[in-house]
Amino acid sequence: RSKQWYQRRVREEAKFPSDYLERVKTTHEKGGYGSTGYDYDWKVVEAQKNILRTHTTAVSARMLYKIAQQPEFKPVKMFSIDRVFRNETLDATHLAEFHQIEGVVADRNLNLGHLIGILHTFFKKLGIEKLKFKPAYNPYTEPSMEIFSYHEGLKKWVEIGNSGIFRPEMLLPMGLPADVNVIAWGLSLERPTMIKCGINNIRELIGPKVNLNMVQDFPICRVNKA
Repeated sequence: RSKQWYQRRVREEAKFPSDYLERVKTTHEKGGYGSTGYDYDWKVVEAQKNILRTHTTAVSARMLYKIAQQPEFKPVKMFSIDRVFRNETLDATHLAEFHQIEGVVADRNLNLGHLIGILHTFFKKLGIEKLKFKPAYNPYTEPSMEIFSYHEGLKKWVEIGNSGIFRPEMLLPMGLPADVNVIAWGLSLERPTMIKCGINNIRELIGPKVNLNMVQDFPICRVNKA
């Protein structure tokens, strides 16, 4: 009996605030908050399905909703590192399973300049200064940017992340104040490591081809004992 309950709980999720659920449904189907919507039937049974996440933005959305329920909004910065899963063809820069560095800053009067500045500062502290930003499309951010850095070993620009400003139609149904902006980014953990450490194949960092001696000997993976 307990096994059957566990399987049912893994397959679907039912803990959604009903009022928020209705606002999301209406926004998708008919638009609102400045959006024309997607003009399709939004089904709760689809939203309830648990799947392997392709990015950690789902975690950010959950946390932003919790912040919106507070009596008074206060500026916040949130960060996470977690594993994500993609339907990818494996090669020197692609994995089906890897880690994403998620960052979110919520405050008033934030803009694209703040986002670019944060990303430049973050990577500069890692010793990565060759960056390019390319306009992109995400259904939950506008404007959106892909982030690239140059890999000396591969002799090419490699995408190391995606970023943008969350759309009003994502934030306002949560209950966040209309004058609050949220800048966000999702960065690869493995690709910047490749660039910084001169590694030409991402499969040397994670997966069955990892050299365990490298894990033991490489200083970046060591925590010095006091």
